[in-house]
Amino acid sequence: MRVPRIAPSEITPPEVYFNRRQLLAGALAAGVSSLARGADEPPSGAPLNYTLNPKYSVSEPANRYEEIATYNNFYEFGTDKEDPSRNARTLPTARWSVVVDGEAEVRGRFTLEDLLKGQSLEERIYRFRCVEAWSLVVPWVGFPLSDLLARFKPTSRAKYVEFTTLYDPARMPGQRVSVLNWPYVEGLRIDEAMHPLTLMVVGLYGRVLPNQDGAPLRLIVPWKYGFKSIKSIVKIRFTASEPRTAWNVAAPEEYGFYANVNPAVDHPRWSQATERRIGAPFLAARRPTLPFNGYAAEVASLYQGMDLRRYF
Repeated sequence: MRVPRIAPSEITPPEVYFNRRQLLAGALAAGVSSLARGADEPPSGAPLNYTLNPKYSVSEPANRYEEIATYNNFYEFGTDKEDPSRNARTLPTARWSVVVDGEAEVRGRFTLEDLLKGQSLEERIYRFRCVEAWSLVVPWVGFPLSDLLARFKPTSRAKYVEFTTLYDPARMPGQRVSVLNWPYVEGLRIDEAMHPLTLMVVGLYGRVLPNQDGAPLRLIVPWKYGFKSIKSIVKIRFTASEPRTAWNVAAPEEYGFYANVNPAVDHPRWSQATERRIGAPFLAARRPTLPFNGYAAEVASLYQGMDLRRYF
């Protein structure tokens, strides 16, 4: 029997979701809650050799690993925030490869080892903001996307870069449901992709990236909403025209191609003017959302002269 498509409008709004969590927490005794949650366990992946990049790191303290690893949007493993941490153990990351195609001189299939060869890994502590008005501060480990893309020698026709996630319904149960048109596709303008803030990520908290956070290779574009930072990448394609991206196709009135964090442009179903930091007390004051997620000094010039209400 075919599972009916879940329309984006039917997804639980964040205020309802957070209120549910608060009510559940209040119903549990503090001792039971702490036992269920457990101590904050460190990541279990293999350690990575890296250096901290203070130039691109925020001064805010990072969220705890447990908060980062158990609260994810990764619909390939389910639509609830806790689903990926439960279901992503089946993700096959061994012998990973990425196809490079399109408007580039160097094309083909490359192993993860090929892509990492010669790359110097660095840790950057970035703000990470979801469109649902919550945020994290995450110590990602990776390397500038520009370093990788330059190796493929994009041609003058390459105006955009399109990324595609693994399609494997047998191991990714969320892909058996028509929430989105699978596989997940995202894209950036070439100048956004080549910006020094854009990071290709292979680790978290100094260790190999957990499956639920997009192992073994994901993108981080810190001035955009989180859905632009595509996970478990298996294809990179240089294109002359704007890619058709997953959420923009599914709900174009809610999710634009650019998805720059802009507190002046509300989501149709909630305000983007303030945000809640994951891990903060539920009743704590919300904080103002910063234009471009706090990275305006670095990236606002990319959009000079653009109407950011139209190109949202």
